Amino acid sequence: MSDIQTKNKVGKSLYDYQKEALFNIFKSFENAPENYHLLYQLPTGGGKTVIFSEITRQYLKHYQKKVLIMTHRIELCKQTARMLGEFGVENKIIDSKASLDDQADYDCFVAMVETLNNRLNDDILDISDVGLVIIDEAHYNSFTKLFKFFNKSFILGVTATPLSSNIKMPMKDNYDHLIVGESIAALIENEYLAKANVYSYNVGLTSLEVGANGDYTVKSSEDLYTNTNMLSKLLQAYEERAKGTKTLIFNNGINTSLYVYDTFKRAGYPIAHLDNTNTKKERDAILKWFNQTPNAIITSVSILTTGFDEPSVQSIILNRATKSLTLYYQMIGRGSRILPGKSTFNVIDLGNNFHRFGPWGADLDWQKMFRAPNFYLDNLLTDEDIESGFKYELPEDVKKEFANTKEEDLYFDVKKVYINTIQSGQSSKKVLEKSIEHHARMCTENSEDVFDALILAKKLGGDIDDRIHRYSKCICKSTHNFIDWLQDDYRKKLNSYLRANFDEIYEDIHGHPPPEE
Repeated sequence: MSDIQTKNKVGKSLYDYQKEALFNIFKSFENAPENYHLLYQLPTGGGKTVIFSEITRQYLKHYQKKVLIMTHRIELCKQTARMLGEFGVENKIIDSKASLDDQADYDCFVAMVETLNNRLNDDILDISDVGLVIIDEAHYNSFTKLFKFFNKSFILGVTATPLSSNIKMPMKDNYDHLIVGESIAALIENEYLAKANVYSYNVGLTSLEVGANGDYTVKSSEDLYTNTNMLSKLLQAYEERAKGTKTLIFNNGINTSLYVYDTFKRAGYPIAHLDNTNTKKERDAILKWFNQTPNAIITSVSILTTGFDEPSVQSIILNRATKSLTLYYQMIGRGSRILPGKSTFNVIDLGNNFHRFGPWGADLDWQKMFRAPNFYLDNLLTDEDIESGFKYELPEDVKKEFANTKEEDLYFDVKKVYINTIQSGQSSKKVLEKSIEHHARMCTENSEDVFDALILAKKLGGDIDDRIHRYSKCICKSTHNFIDWLQDDYRKKLNSYLRANFDEIYEDIHGHPPPEE
């Protein structure tokens, strides 16, 4: 239970910003026509459940009508029902097993959207006296199919991000007005939320494919995030920034999460895997273990983005890329709950999400996003735009092998060299020749003989692949077969160049030929 919820549990007193939300929402009630749809935005951790529980209590007190609250997950149903109980609101959960024989005894119902849809289509739930419908996590479009049943009710949707989960169904088409609540920055400043320390690791994402829902496909994500390099980068990032902290790792695919579990298990870290195939008993046992283990790690697949509240989380790892601002905020929000002694938390981004969306808690214009979502989505940077600004960084263990080369001399600016080469009237192939010369010098500078240099050349695979990708962008040829051929050809030419020129390069660097054996 969050810090905000705990304080309300004791005193039932709301914070000032929550009272202001209550005032604005009830003001809308009073002036609204029938079938008015209002959307209220408040960041994850701001206490949306607290606010709409108090709205429910006051509505039942002042109006002679019933309240229905809709959620999309059973965990949210139960959490909402408990919170309503804390506010003295008797309520009935409508799930697949619920009997409706006693429905007349209740003024407040909490329902799963799919179950409610079935009950309403079967006409076994009396909703004739429902005056207020509250929709939690309103950005999910599964709710909109039920609106036709409530054309005389006031509908209140609540969400942290007023952007629809379906880009073809913008929220402005289903809601008349948006009220924007307290910002993340203000909640942090007033010590209601913890501050995020973000560490972004540059990742090549151009192999990812976008599906019909507008986000990256699971298959293309799994292909990328289960490869050895990405798993090594994840483990390295954890050890650099989050080791020894209670950590959540979010993935896009069950296989990825299982690979992550295996990688961390073999490295000796306490980790559990969780996905939607786990039974309730298994899930409860894992979450209990996570709660009680100081440096526990859970690797999961989206299941903990909503309906999960564990304030002791200290680190969030985004081991996935997403084009959904909502998901980006949901994942990071899992670490934002405050505790005594916890005012900050870590966010490790391995999906270029920080570059795509900006910092968590940036000053976003929610009203503009609500009114013109396509304008916002169309102006997000593409992966190619993002990656064009990256400088390839050698992995730390490889960089140590090139200790004799100055940091600034490790980088080769392919685009800059390409422009200079073309402007001087030379063939674009000259760019790769210059790159091979640069790599050969790096290898020679850190070797005693040509055999050492050839071994070092093999360790430059990541840098070679990055340079080839940048080169292919410059010449506008990027088929997989062509890139594969270039990468293979580059390695062969680098090895040949080292064998033919090692002594000469060595003497140029050191002022004398390599020592005789």
